[in-house]
Amino acid sequence: MNDDRASYCREVEAYLCRKNDGHLIRIVGPAFEQVCGWAARGIPLNIVYRGIDRYFERYYAKGPRRRPVRIEFCEADVLDVFDEWRRAVGVGAAAFAPGASDDAPAARPRASLPAHLDRVVARLTALRAGGERSWLDGALDASVRELDAARAGAKSLRGERREALVARLRELDRGLVEAARAGCDPALLEGLAGEADEQLSPFRSRMTADVYRQSRQACIDRLIRDHFKLPTITFE
Repeated sequence: MNDDRASYCREVEAYLCRKNDGHLIRIVGPAFEQVCGWAARGIPLNIVYRGIDRYFERYYAKGPRRRPVRIEFCEADVLDVFDEWRRAVGVGAAAFAPGASDDAPAARPRASLPAHLDRVVARLTALRAGGERSWLDGALDASVRELDAARAGAKSLRGERREALVARLRELDRGLVEAARAGCDPALLEGLAGEADEQLSPFRSRMTADVYRQSRQACIDRLIRDHFKLPTITFE
């Protein structure tokens, strides 16, 4: 297991080096123990990478970088992304390895519904303009039109009308992922299924067969979303 954790840390170190434009920041001492803790919790490497990416997105948004990022700065984002992944694929506290902490990160302030719709419309429009997924254009266009109309009055929605919109967002989200799945070639789907099995492997022994099947499907759906860079339309 020590070798596995050392390998895990080397992979994280290499990814951080690439994000830092080749500047190597060694993961040693307390940082090594921190990353080993991620490995002990079963956090998949690509979830760690997405957490690092999220930190860097905020870092770049502040202007030119002045110093390389250390892995310690990324922990809150790594845990946030892991918590999102767990909820999306149905991995609960009971699936954790013995002795591993299940402390959830402190919740970040949630964006408002209008701000969420603005962000989703912007990302869908950018995907549509990219022209790299022509077979998804119909689903993207339909989603943008409906969301664009919805955001005009989203700020004033209350009660049942707001809940109805939130439910509709879940439907649109499922529809977009299904449209993306329909355009996947078999080799891609097979590869994503294998990646889902790898991500869930630390938790599989603690899942029933039914729970594992549900979690595996949810994990594949999330990987499809990531592969095609689809935003999450659902509003949590």
